[in-house]
Amino acid sequence: MEENTNEEAQKEHAKRTVTIHGRPMTLVGDEMKVGTPAPDFKVTDNDMLPMKFLRTYGGKVAVIIAVHSLDTSVCDLETRRFNKEAEALGPDVGVLVVSMDLPFAQKRWCGAVGIKAVRTFSDYQRAEFGKAYGVLIKELRLLARAVFIVDKDGIVKYAQIVPEVSKEPDYEEVLTALKALV
Repeated sequence: MEENTNEEAQKEHAKRTVTIHGRPMTLVGDEMKVGTPAPDFKVTDNDMLPMKFLRTYGGKVAVIIAVHSLDTSVCDLETRRFNKEAEALGPDVGVLVVSMDLPFAQKRWCGAVGIKAVRTFSDYQRAEFGKAYGVLIKELRLLARAVFIVDKDGIVKYAQIVPEVSKEPDYEEVLTALKALV
């Protein structure tokens, strides 16, 4: 019986978490490791059409930004910042923002704030992205704040999961990693 208790304690310790205003939340899926092949996933675009990641972004450098909702102040700021950065990156780099927001809400938000250089996608149907990249928050079925960079060969070259969801990512670190690839 003691052996079983130790196993349970190890499993509990192995849980990956982020916090939201200091409250711990459990992440579903395995941690994304730099140097591993990027998992494929299917999400929904703003016109309610499916998008397969590797089919759409294969052969390009891709910056994948996970946010919990575009309608929150930090996600709004972050997406606007990456939109501004993406304007100068050129056609060989794709920048996508994935959230659990419904595609209608994403389309409305992008139109209202003038987002044109990044594309937004919704993971609302199956949470394929959230599970595959280890950023689905179990308790809320929202995505943790994270940034991943995938190179032209489909290999994860950078991964940042922001420990406190209400904080912005380290933009300079992301941009430095991106500049090393383009």
